[in-house]
Amino acid sequence: MVKIPKKIKMIKKIKEFIDDNNLDGYLIPKNDGYFTEFSNINNLEKITKFSGSAGFAIILKKINYLFVDGRYTLQAKKQAGKIFNILEIPHTFPKDLPIIKNTKIGFDPKLFTEETLKKYFDNKVSLIPIEYKFNNKLIRKENYFFQLDNFVVGENATSKIKRVRKYLSKNKINYFYFSASENVNWLMNIRGKDLPNSPLANCKLILTDKGKLYFFSHLSKVSKLRKEKFKNTKFCSENKIFQIISNLKVGTFGIDKNTCSVFENNIIESRFKIVSKIDPIYKLKSIKNPTEIKNTVKSHIEDGVALTKFLYWFKKNERVITEKTIEKKLEKFRKKSKNYLYPSFDTIAGSGPNGSIIHYRANHQTNRKLKKNDILLIDSGGQYKWGTTDVTRTTCKGTITTKLKNNFTRVLKGHIAVVTCNLKQRVNGSSIDKLARKYLNDAGLDYSHGTGHGVGFFLNVHEGPQSISKYNNVDLKKGMIVSNEPGYYLENRYGIRIENLIYIDQLKNNLIFKNLTLAPIDLDMINYKLLNIKEKKYLFDYHLDIYFKISKYLNKSERKWLVNLIK
Repeated sequence: MVKIPKKIKMIKKIKEFIDDNNLDGYLIPKNDGYFTEFSNINNLEKITKFSGSAGFAIILKKINYLFVDGRYTLQAKKQAGKIFNILEIPHTFPKDLPIIKNTKIGFDPKLFTEETLKKYFDNKVSLIPIEYKFNNKLIRKENYFFQLDNFVVGENATSKIKRVRKYLSKNKINYFYFSASENVNWLMNIRGKDLPNSPLANCKLILTDKGKLYFFSHLSKVSKLRKEKFKNTKFCSENKIFQIISNLKVGTFGIDKNTCSVFENNIIESRFKIVSKIDPIYKLKSIKNPTEIKNTVKSHIEDGVALTKFLYWFKKNERVITEKTIEKKLEKFRKKSKNYLYPSFDTIAGSGPNGSIIHYRANHQTNRKLKKNDILLIDSGGQYKWGTTDVTRTTCKGTITTKLKNNFTRVLKGHIAVVTCNLKQRVNGSSIDKLARKYLNDAGLDYSHGTGHGVGFFLNVHEGPQSISKYNNVDLKKGMIVSNEPGYYLENRYGIRIENLIYIDQLKNNLIFKNLTLAPIDLDMINYKLLNIKEKKYLFDYHLDIYFKISKYLNKSERKWLVNLIK
């Protein structure tokens, strides 16, 4: 008997559900009801085997589609291409789909927001709110929420709440529903263990203009919080939102339609006048205070030690190694720090052709042995007690062709152009993104992802609203942290990416970028003829800075190797 794959069985059941409910198709998102990037529940991966961080599927009666953005098209084709047609996420519902007017597409209202549906679908499609039960068996561990001390975060919850209440008062909002867990975590100075790779506590919150808070989560998880620290806070079960809202006095209710589900939106809208606003905490959270910056710097010193030791090991190691071996070795170096907790995302260790898959992850089927002259792209990060890190390095131990060196150097020049740019002239991520691509574009080359994303403080490794990308016009402010990661990818050959985390500081009257990441750049991959004097000086100063900050934590051989990079 031929064994039918589990995902085929699941797709068949969804198609039966479509028929039973007189639908033409059904939407499957990646996210759970908290809309976080990482989740222990991922129905999209279950039915498609696609493991990327963003995307959705449409199951129609006779055909299946998987939508991903430009970062994941190659990965999606390899993981899901046999059963799903892979299309890049459009601005509106794609015209090449077999969709006729009033086609009925079902969706779970707890897993989609109004803004998501508006973004991808036009009026040709009738969207029907109806839940399909996946029967996820989530083992609920007693992962208690915990509080961060003021010396870690630099501002107490009372002060933060006061700032948010000022926003409510200014905008004449009586209540605001904070549906993004990361923002509630920031506001209340709490963290948890609900997600892989992020110290996030799954929770939601209603804040009133009078300062009353209704905190929604699984009640067992808040049992160890020091309740005296949470004045005017009522802790409620996650399924009590409707009950609480029903008992509130009539007034204006603010929601962020990017993170508030259709289900929650409808509950609130049934009783209150809704004021649609971007959650104000995103902006407040994006600007790190001096304590957060100081602690993030501390984390990057510890991370820099691990990364430098790893890169030295990689360069000097003569044994045949695999991608999984590399992942484990880097993790081992990070674990030597008593303040290291776990990775901030699944490590990408892509060698040779695997490096060209932007968000590749090695498994037992794809795990390559590194061959002579293979290029290695390793993108990794850590969650430390003092902050979050994210870094990418591209390296090689063999012979490097002139063409590859030139491409690496073009990426490096873009990387340097970003960190050394004049922020007086470049006030947002969109204008800076052009600098990162210039030298690649001059050679007719480019990359399909943004140049940089915002980063949280001991929270999510991806954070908004700030980023360095083509379409981001958010003003960059002192205290913001972003990644700087231009790249180039030659399909089925290799991938190049150089990533540092940088933050915005003030020097006299000017804003400047400062490096957080302390990891050597592979000088063997550089064509120095393509670098100008300013760029060469940057490399010298950068490696000198690494030496001064971490050399005392290295052994004699590692220090000697690092010294040789200062030239």
